[in-house]
Amino acid sequence: MKRYWLETYGCQMNVAESNALELQLKGAGFVPAERAEEADCAILNTCTVRKSADNRIWGRLGEFSRIKKSHPLTLIVTGCMAERLQEELKDEAPQVDHVIGTNDKQRIVDILTSADGTFDEQSQAYEFTASYYQEGEFSSYIPIMNGCNNFCTYCIVPYVRGREVSRPVDDILKELAFLDSKGVKEVMLLGQNVNSYHYTEADGTVVTFPDLLSRICREENKIKWIRFDSPHPKDFSRELITVIRDEEKVAKHLHIPLQSGSSRILSLMNRRYDRDRFISLIDTIRAEIPDVTFATDVMVGFPTETEEEYRETLTLLDHMGCIEAFMYYFNPREGTAAWTMEGQINESERGRRLSELIDFQHAIFAREKTKRLGMVIEVVVTQPSKHDKRMMLARSEHNEMVVFRSEAAPGTTVKVVLETLSGNTYTASVVQ
Repeated sequence: MKRYWLETYGCQMNVAESNALELQLKGAGFVPAERAEEADCAILNTCTVRKSADNRIWGRLGEFSRIKKSHPLTLIVTGCMAERLQEELKDEAPQVDHVIGTNDKQRIVDILTSADGTFDEQSQAYEFTASYYQEGEFSSYIPIMNGCNNFCTYCIVPYVRGREVSRPVDDILKELAFLDSKGVKEVMLLGQNVNSYHYTEADGTVVTFPDLLSRICREENKIKWIRFDSPHPKDFSRELITVIRDEEKVAKHLHIPLQSGSSRILSLMNRRYDRDRFISLIDTIRAEIPDVTFATDVMVGFPTETEEEYRETLTLLDHMGCIEAFMYYFNPREGTAAWTMEGQINESERGRRLSELIDFQHAIFAREKTKRLGMVIEVVVTQPSKHDKRMMLARSEHNEMVVFRSEAAPGTTVKVVLETLSGNTYTASVVQ
């Protein structure tokens, strides 16, 4: 049997697509290698959102050049970097055997199993696979849409993922049923702009994201929580808030990307909302769903951002009170509108703002997480602790990591009381 080595970089969609690729590889008789040096084929599923992602891949390709000198293997680069830099990779990385764009990931197995290792033509449209399940996991991804129509001025995604396409409702519900049969307890609906999901069925019925979420929640199964990522604030409708409020299965932990707290900077980013509209969205959600918690994405150092505008981001984050945040500074990407904007801020200043932001946000994490001590919550057990097999690790509805002494089996639901907090992990006791 041939052995494969698969490395995944970047977003949750890449992880989901790698899961699907692994299912296909195993179905074709491939087995995972313990090390890249022992593989017959190696696949790098790449990200290109930031320059640091590109740099990691170029460095890894240097390693594979060394590996291939002593251990011949088929090396494939796929994903968003492959889509953006196809010709450059072919010219500057001769150790790479195939450069496969985002629409052709599903054809990798055909390439590996064909007589001459080729395929006739590139796919013109993105295709979803039947399942993105990772064997043994209690949490699973369900991609429901791909691509982006928004063209935020800093973002390369629309150029490497293409225009938005939504997955058929029946296919989504079939995968949900399959995941339930595998004992999955929570699913994450995925899309670059997940709440812009828009599918027209054969009879002309238009299914929006709130419609889809309602239909998923009405399915009879043992799945505990439904999550979704990543929504766009401009598409966060009152109908969606109502579904989240009324459907018990929808996790009350929402990832809503902010990016900036300055209306002027948001306009330059082409985000299509301003500071006041974002605050109104957060306040409306909190009023409708009092036990909600938030996560967000935030960027500092966008071209022409002043110190005062940077401070506006801090005050809005304080108001939002997130328990998770993904923080980074502006990273120019060639081909985007922001690449050539005047007023570029030097890297040292961007780094200073990010460092201060991280410290500021960590204080918010501690404040908000401490408020939850003493609460009785339900958790899904995931695995025994690596350090003490008597202790079990679990995740809550609010995506919190919880550790407690128990003999509960992975995949079961347990009610616990949160007692102490160390970093981002709660210690809890089982409620009898």
